[in-house]
Amino acid sequence: MQRRQFLKVGVASAAIGLGGASVMWLNQGKDTKLLNLNALLSILNKMSLLPPEQLSSLSTGQWNTAQVFSHCAQSVEFSMTGFPQHKSAVFKHTVGTLAFAVFATKGAMSHSLSEYIPAAPILDEHVDVNVALNRLIQSLGDFQQYEGELKPHFAYGPLTKSEYELAHILHFYNHQQTFTQVS
Repeated sequence: MQRRQFLKVGVASAAIGLGGASVMWLNQGKDTKLLNLNALLSILNKMSLLPPEQLSSLSTGQWNTAQVFSHCAQSVEFSMTGFPQHKSAVFKHTVGTLAFAVFATKGAMSHSLSEYIPAAPILDEHVDVNVALNRLIQSLGDFQQYEGELKPHFAYGPLTKSEYELAHILHFYNHQQTFTQVS
């Protein structure tokens, strides 16, 4: 772990009163072999082989499966084009930076699974699930190939390409928690 991340996680742990429990909590993240875009794309490509009815019925959360895919695609796209609205600079330099450091260290994200990206277009609940899934796959492919300057995250502030990659992966996996198991 980088010294900077270690310090941020330590401060975050102390600030939210986790103390010794933080070490145990930080070990509950995703298998590190799944924390790369190729692994995520493999999962998404397997999902694309599911019959549309089964794919549509995966999400048990407030958003349907297509909305989840569209929301995650929006986030990836905004990392390249710019988020429409941002939290304050103070938020991004304190809470946002600390939250990302904790998520990155833990290898798992936890956030509201029905909260829209601020000022983003409303997610169409009637969009075809395969169209939404293909949009997410395409956005991740575009991100892999992207060589331009990445735009600051609306809550975390500036991220490197590898940090954004991790953020996109953890973001999807967090939303995937609302999905039923695919056998």
